[in-house]
Amino acid sequence: METVKVNASKKYDVIIGCDTSALVGKKVKELSPNGKVCVVTDDNVAALHLDSIRDRLKESKIKHEVFVFRHGEQSKSPKVLFELLEFLANKHFNRTDVLIALGGGVTGDLTGLAAAMYMRGMYLVQMPTTLLAMVDSSVGGKTAVNLEAGKNLAGVFNQPDLVLCDTRMLGTLPREIFCDGMAEVIKYGVIADRRLFELVRDGGAIINLEKVIARCVSIKRDIVNEDEYDNGKRQLLNFGHTLAHSLEKLSNYEISHGSAVAMGMLMIAEIAWKNKYSTERCQDEIIDALLENGLPISCPYEPSELYYNAVGDKKCTAGLITIIIPERIGRCRRLELSLDEFRELLKSN
Repeated sequence: METVKVNASKKYDVIIGCDTSALVGKKVKELSPNGKVCVVTDDNVAALHLDSIRDRLKESKIKHEVFVFRHGEQSKSPKVLFELLEFLANKHFNRTDVLIALGGGVTGDLTGLAAAMYMRGMYLVQMPTTLLAMVDSSVGGKTAVNLEAGKNLAGVFNQPDLVLCDTRMLGTLPREIFCDGMAEVIKYGVIADRRLFELVRDGGAIINLEKVIARCVSIKRDIVNEDEYDNGKRQLLNFGHTLAHSLEKLSNYEISHGSAVAMGMLMIAEIAWKNKYSTERCQDEIIDALLENGLPISCPYEPSELYYNAVGDKKCTAGLITIIIPERIGRCRRLELSLDEFRELLKSN
């Protein structure tokens, strides 16, 4: 079992290991000795894991309710958010109670935002069930829902009180969902750790999964501790994401987040090399890592389509857009461009 301690505006532990979900009752009692719990999850995860989590809560004599929503990115919406808030109000939850986000990134983002909004703040426990959520979205405090205009446009920073990553749950994932998470692992290697990248590129991640997750969380922890509110260094975590969000929206979210990040990372690496922003040809190694981990290496959309949707992203301000480019594997930097410069870079790919 690995524990990563986060020291942001709120201090909390990220506990990683097999069957860490067994700790949920004890940890909830430590947060709120007399509080009750609302477990928020989607219908897919509910069928797999909800009963075991409820059993753990019952063993600790914790009163709880369950809010289940339809799986998929389309549920990461203001409509479902307010259905959850109304549910909490109708069930008479209060600020001393606990929300548990049991699921992937959609569940974590939705529940995290609800925890910040309901009565101006409830306790929040993240229990990610996907690799992507374990290594990325459950840690760091970003919460949001999508608007029709784009992804993650309505949200707040709300650090959790605890993150429990139960690696045993990853055994229930379809292969393509597991591969989605590997896209984020590859991202962490490119931005901060060549040894991690080489391990993933060479197919060694699965047999070292607990340590891989802990390393990714540690990288994110260090960046978040330095720049919690995403004004500088934290933007490195957006490597590949500016184009990824555009790809997701263009596909009406039929392209998964991990696949979109994979395409976005490769396109940016190619652009960086062609325009002499990189000191080494990163795209060849990134292709090897993506193929090794079942991720796509080609994009179905034209540069003009990507540009139109990317400039509507929250990363674009005052006529400028910031992209993250790899100088070499293990080191990235921020590059601020005018919109015209960004359009020309996309055309160069």
